[in-house]
Amino acid sequence: MPKAGIIYNDVKPIAGRIAVEIKEQLANAGWEVVVTTGVGGILGYSSPDSPVCHTPIEGLTPPGFDQGMEFAVVLGGDGTVLAASRQVAPCGIPILGINTGHMGFLTEAYLNQLPQAIAQLMAGNYEIEERAMMAVRVFRHRDVLWEALCLNEMVLHREPLTSMCHFEIGVGRHAPVDIAADGVIISTPTGSTAYSLSAGGPVIAPGVSVLQLVPICPHSLASRALVFPDSEPVTVFPVNAPRLVMVVDGNAGCYVFPEDRVYVERSQYSVKFIRLQSPEFFRILREKLGWGLPHIAKPTSVELP
Repeated sequence: MPKAGIIYNDVKPIAGRIAVEIKEQLANAGWEVVVTTGVGGILGYSSPDSPVCHTPIEGLTPPGFDQGMEFAVVLGGDGTVLAASRQVAPCGIPILGINTGHMGFLTEAYLNQLPQAIAQLMAGNYEIEERAMMAVRVFRHRDVLWEALCLNEMVLHREPLTSMCHFEIGVGRHAPVDIAADGVIISTPTGSTAYSLSAGGPVIAPGVSVLQLVPICPHSLASRALVFPDSEPVTVFPVNAPRLVMVVDGNAGCYVFPEDRVYVERSQYSVKFIRLQSPEFFRILREKLGWGLPHIAKPTSVELP
């Protein structure tokens, strides 16, 4: 009996209702179906009184989800997809994102396309696109205080108010550099269209094996985005006396104190996205972000002499 999973955003009633409908459809077709919510992939935040909130990366897989699962349908917006990616990546389960949110940059189809999407899934008529992830860990001396898989970005900044921070950052074996900024972002190519884009970083195609470092509002004209091979791990030492807060993918984080260090590297796990048509990154940029739209003054023809 083939096996499938469903992960849905339980905050949105429509996602819960569609999850029940998909489960019934797959079960009637002879599939074993396991249903869970995306809450397990949202790690939450450690508090000042309890800064250690360590959940191992492999400890987020929901019960019943395993390597024998052919696919998982994710119902929600980009936040649900980010949470689900942490839940299923260690098992290598391909996911199909169905947008019930707003932007839906990471999703593949809309609700009105659901019948055709499920038919393609059951027929195995799809492609798999792998996206690189980062493993983010906070160390105090040699102890791991916190860790998480990251599909988009890691952000380190001061709270509660934005103000200048100082960081010592080492990339691979290169000499450490000093950066003064409101914060720093380390992102994957997938995350290059998220927070780092708003902070002035470049858009990077998903298949490029790089990471990027983007200072947030740097206090120097020389501090700009840096793109480097993802074979190079990154170590961030906060120089500020007050504690900083680290946020991963916008829905998980922890406090980072002066005696801590943040270690970021490409993860051994990746997200496998189900594509119902051949992946076309520029089309998504155009549809979601308006990149490369025809200019209103573009000439319709060129007369040659």
